[in-house]
Amino acid sequence: MQNHGYVVVGFCPIYPVSIEPINVRVIPKLPVTLCEISMTSPDVIDGSGSATIAFIANEVGVSTTTVSKVLNGRSDVAPETRARVEASLERHRYRRRARRRPAGTNQIDLVFHELDVAWAIEIICGVETVTSAEQVNVVLSQLGGGHRPPPGWLDGVLARRPLGVLLVLCNLTPAQRQQLERQVIPVVVLDADSATAAAVPTVGSNNWNGGWLATRHLLELGHRRIAVISGPNDVLCSRARVAGFQFAHDEAGVPIDPKLVRYGNFYLNAGYEHGMELLTRDDRPTAIFAGSDLQAMGVFRAARRLGLNIPEDISVIGYDNLPMATWIGPALTTIDQPLRDMAGTATRMLLDLARGAELQTNRVDLVTELIVRESTAPPSASL
Repeated sequence: MQNHGYVVVGFCPIYPVSIEPINVRVIPKLPVTLCEISMTSPDVIDGSGSATIAFIANEVGVSTTTVSKVLNGRSDVAPETRARVEASLERHRYRRRARRRPAGTNQIDLVFHELDVAWAIEIICGVETVTSAEQVNVVLSQLGGGHRPPPGWLDGVLARRPLGVLLVLCNLTPAQRQQLERQVIPVVVLDADSATAAAVPTVGSNNWNGGWLATRHLLELGHRRIAVISGPNDVLCSRARVAGFQFAHDEAGVPIDPKLVRYGNFYLNAGYEHGMELLTRDDRPTAIFAGSDLQAMGVFRAARRLGLNIPEDISVIGYDNLPMATWIGPALTTIDQPLRDMAGTATRMLLDLARGAELQTNRVDLVTELIVRESTAPPSASL
């Protein structure tokens, strides 16, 4: 799959976004203030109590067509004009009135930071379980490792007019989010980064508890030099797992060597590269807590290359509990993160928002659980 491309799961024709013509009549000059007009005149306030496109155009001094172009994310508007229109839209909290969507737009956009086969399949299966029951199609895309969609991405979304957008380990810029809000296209984020606004609905797992459970297990086995390899430092789940790792040490009164705390990505290469660095130290750790099962597999490879046995020479614990964790040798001790349930929960939230329902909470964290298998054991007496 090419970066920024998309695949439609199921058949769904794409309809262009159309703007309904707006009838504007001239209002005689009245001896009242602008504020009084906005409170009483049907030409500036619609039936829902929201400012109209005509009112926004009149305030900014542009045509209704220009306002419509800004609302639809069209590029043929001067930057200064766009800024003035967007400021007016935000000032008056303009929201497009909900209208019946054309048949064929019964779909959602599922956007990944990066498609990793094993981890992403769990997310996709969780989404599909909900969407298939609701007869909703899925448009799948990835950002090639980026955490923000490129400018052209929004044009495609506005053209498709999906029921909503589900973002995985990525987020929108404030401007992109405002554009979708004005088009009444809701957004839900799965595993948010540190820049995610509190108002954006998000779903994750209890990552702090997962980090604490993993580290406490290793400490209870007798390990005192424990390394952690987490994901990107700007992703909340990465930082939360490290925070749980630190708390477990504080709780046990065991100091942490800062050189054993690493950040990278959640993939095999990060586990292998950091594993090689950690395991070739003179004072190497006796256990490694990896931020994902894929990272843990990278550590396995590093250990084998160095002639170290797991768990006799080095204990390794992962995170996610992917199906493959039971098939590698030795079977991987890991933290179970209910990826399918997380994806299903996020999808149901998104469809509820698309139907106009209010969410009971904007943040959902599902429970994590320690799964003990064969890759962890007490440290060797010789270490």
